[in-house]
Amino acid sequence: MLGDVTTPQDLDDRFRETLAALPAAQRRRDPADPVTDDAPLTGTQLLELFDAQVTSRQLDLAGRWLRSFGEGFYTIGSAGHEGNAAVAAALRPTDPALLHYRSGAFYCARAAQAAADPAPAADIDPPTDTDPPGGSAESEPVGSAPPTGGFAAYAGAARDVLRGMVASGQEPIAGGRHKVFGRADLAIVPTTSTIASHLPRAVGMGLAVERLRRLDSAGRRTGAGVRVGSGAGATHAPWPPDAIVVCSFGDASVNHASATAAFNTAGWYDHAGLRIPVLFVCEDNGLGISVRSPEGWVEATLRAKPGIRYLAADGADPVQAYSVAAEAAAWVRRHRRPAVLHLRTVRLMGHAGADAESAYRTPAELAADLDRDPLAATARLLVDAGVATGEELLARYDETGWQVRRIAEEVLGEPKLTSAADVVSALAPRRPVRVARAVADAAARASGPGAGARAEAFGGKPPELAGPLTLAQSINAALADGLLDHPQMAVFGEDVAAKGGVYGVTKGLRDRFGAARVFDTLLDETSVLGLGLGAGLAGLLPVPEIQYLAYLHNAEDQLRGEAATMQFFSRGAFRNPMVVRVAGLAYQEGFGGHFHNDNSVAVLRDVPGLVVAVPARPDDAAPMLRTCLASAAVDGSVCVFLEPIALYHTRDLYAEGDGEWLAGYPEPGSWVAGHVPIGRARVYRVGSADDLTIITFGNGVRMSLRAAALLAEEGVGTRVVDLRWLAPLPVADIIREASATGRVLVVDETRRSGGVGEGVIAALVDAGYVGAARRVAGVDSFVPLGPAARQVLVSAEAITDGARTLLAR
Repeated sequence: MLGDVTTPQDLDDRFRETLAALPAAQRRRDPADPVTDDAPLTGTQLLELFDAQVTSRQLDLAGRWLRSFGEGFYTIGSAGHEGNAAVAAALRPTDPALLHYRSGAFYCARAAQAAADPAPAADIDPPTDTDPPGGSAESEPVGSAPPTGGFAAYAGAARDVLRGMVASGQEPIAGGRHKVFGRADLAIVPTTSTIASHLPRAVGMGLAVERLRRLDSAGRRTGAGVRVGSGAGATHAPWPPDAIVVCSFGDASVNHASATAAFNTAGWYDHAGLRIPVLFVCEDNGLGISVRSPEGWVEATLRAKPGIRYLAADGADPVQAYSVAAEAAAWVRRHRRPAVLHLRTVRLMGHAGADAESAYRTPAELAADLDRDPLAATARLLVDAGVATGEELLARYDETGWQVRRIAEEVLGEPKLTSAADVVSALAPRRPVRVARAVADAAARASGPGAGARAEAFGGKPPELAGPLTLAQSINAALADGLLDHPQMAVFGEDVAAKGGVYGVTKGLRDRFGAARVFDTLLDETSVLGLGLGAGLAGLLPVPEIQYLAYLHNAEDQLRGEAATMQFFSRGAFRNPMVVRVAGLAYQEGFGGHFHNDNSVAVLRDVPGLVVAVPARPDDAAPMLRTCLASAAVDGSVCVFLEPIALYHTRDLYAEGDGEWLAGYPEPGSWVAGHVPIGRARVYRVGSADDLTIITFGNGVRMSLRAAALLAEEGVGTRVVDLRWLAPLPVADIIREASATGRVLVVDETRRSGGVGEGVIAALVDAGYVGAARRVAGVDSFVPLGPAARQVLVSAEAITDGARTLLAR
C-alpha cells in the first residue's frame, strides 16, 4: 500500500484499515459525558472536532482529484495538521485569526462555531468542561448512537475552500484571485502564501485591539462600530474588546526575518509594559518543503523568545491539543500578553500535489507520519471511549466525502474571472468625489465645531497665521490637523515622538496629542509597517514613518505582499488604510551617502494599487497629505508620502534670501478650493510657456524652475510640470502639457534604469505623442558621500543643457 510517496489513495486506504481494526468498546458512553474521566471535552465535542477534521481531509483529497484533470489549481493541503481544529475550538469565533495555509481544519471548525454561536458573550474566563467547542451544540439522548454525519455545519466552509481551489469567481473572500482561508463573518483575515509575512500584522492587530479596548473602557470610543471610513466597503464587524488575535504558521517560518521581527516586537513591547494579546500557533511538521527543521530547534527557538509564554501540545492528541490551546487562549485573554503554542503535527501527501517526497524522505519516515495521523487518533479515541464505533465513524467519513465531491462537481461550473477588469476591480478602489467630500467635511469641522479644539491644539496661533512655512513645517501642521480630525489616527515610527523626528517634522505632536497617538517604535522597519497593517485592519488610521527611503527596502514586502493585497484578496471585506511617511530622495548637503540619499523608488511604483505622493512645495504638502488621509479613510488606500529631505527646510528658490520656496498654510475655509486629487499634476508657466515642457517631481521641481528662469532670459518659454503623484501618474496632465509645446524634457532625479522617467516616456508613447522628447536622469549608481554625489545626480546645469539640446533639434 505504501511505497515511496503517500498518495491520496494511500491515505484513504490506511484510514479505512485503521477504522476496521478498532475493536468496539464494551459499553456505549453518553456523548454528553467527558470523553474520558478527566478530559475537558465531551463525546459530542470530540465528534464535532472529528467532523471538522474529516471535512478538511476530504477537501484535501478533492483538491488532488480536481488537479488530476486540470480543474484544480491549488493542492497545498492540511492533511496531518487537522489537530488545529482543537485550537479553533478553544477560541471564540470573534477572535480575529490569520491562518497558515495548512489550517484547513481550523477554518472548518471556526465556520461551525460561528454558525452555532454567532454572538458569544464577552468575558475573560477560560472555556469550561461543559462548553462545547462549536457553541451550544445539543447532546445526543443518553445511550443512543450518534448521527451518521455532521457535515451540515461544515458545508459552507467546504464550498468556500472548493471554490478557492477551482478559482471560482463566486469564492466568498478572494473571488477567484487566490485560494486563501478568509471570511469576514468568521473573523478570519486572508493571508498570502508569503512565508511569515503575516506575523508582523498580527502583532499590530494585537496592539490595536488592546488600544481600542482601553479607549472603550475610558469612554472615548463612540460605540462598538467605530471604524475608519465607515460605509466605505469594508464589511468585517469590530472585534469585541476582550478579543485576542491568533496567528498560525509553519515551523520553517520561525527562521524567516518577518517572524523574527514579529516575535521581537511582541517581546519588546511586553518588556516595555505594553500589552499585546496575540496567540501565535506554530504548526510544526518538521519540514520546510524538503528541508528538515533540526531536532529540537523549533522548541529551543520558541522557548527563547523573551516576553512570549511558551506552551506545547501534540496535534495528534485532540484532548491535549484542546486543553493546552484553551489554557493558552485564556492566559492571553486574561493577561493581554503574547504566547506561542507549539503544536506538533505531521505532513501527509507531501508539500503539494507535485511534490515527490521520495527524493528526500525514506519509506520508513512516511510510514511513521502515517502512524501519527491526527484523524485516525481522534477516531481511535472516540471508539475507545465508547462514543462511536468504527463503522459509525466510517459512515460519517464517507458521507462527508460524498458531500464534498458533490459540491466540488457543482463549483466546477461556476464562472471564473474572465477579464483584466474583473481581476483588478477589487485592487484599489478610487472614489475621488467621496474623497473630495471628506476633505470638505474636514474643513467644515475645522472651521466650525472643531475650531475651539483646533485653536487650543495650536496654542492659540493656527498655522495659517504663522506666516510662510517650510515643507517640514507645513507637513507638521497638516499632521496636527489630521490628528484633530481623525480620532483614530496614530503617528508612529523611529524617533517621531520624544525627538520629534530626525528633521523635526513631527516636533511637538506627542505633547499636543499624547503618547497613545504619537509614539516611538523600536528600530525595525518590518515591525513599523506591521504595526500599521494591523492597526489599519483593526479600525485605526495609521501614519507610520520610515526614517529614510533606503531603510524601506528591508521591509518592502510588508507593502507589496501584505498591505497592497488585502483588498485584492478580500474584495474589500478587509482593508488596511495607511499613510506611510518616508523621508527620502537625495541632495542632502554635507550628510549621507546612499543610505540617507536614496533615489530609488522603482519598487514602490511597481506595487499595484499603491499611491505614491511626492510633495515638493509647502503649499502642496498639506493638501496632498489631507488627500492621502481622506483616501485611506474613505477607500482604504495604502499611500506612501515620500518627502524630499533636501527640501524640508529650504526657504529660497532663485537667490539666497528670496524666500520663494516658502508658502503660507491654507486656512480651513480654503481647503476645498485647494484640494489636490490623486493623480493630478501642477503646472508652472515661465515666460510664454510655449517652447518647452519640463516634466519632473520632488527636488527636480526646484532645479527645473531655476533652469526655466535662465532659459527665459534667452527667450525660451517653459512650462514646468510637477507630477506630484508618481503612482498613479497624472497621465492626462502629462499628455496635455507635452502636446502644448511639442518638446518634452523629462527631469528624473531617480535612476535612468527603472526610474520614473521611463514611466513618463511610456505614457507619452502609449498616447501617440509625436513630438520631441529627451531625458535627464540620475546615473545608475548608489549615491556616494560628499561632493562625488554631484557626479551621479541631476543638476540645474544638466537640465539647462538638456533643454538647449532639445530646442536645437
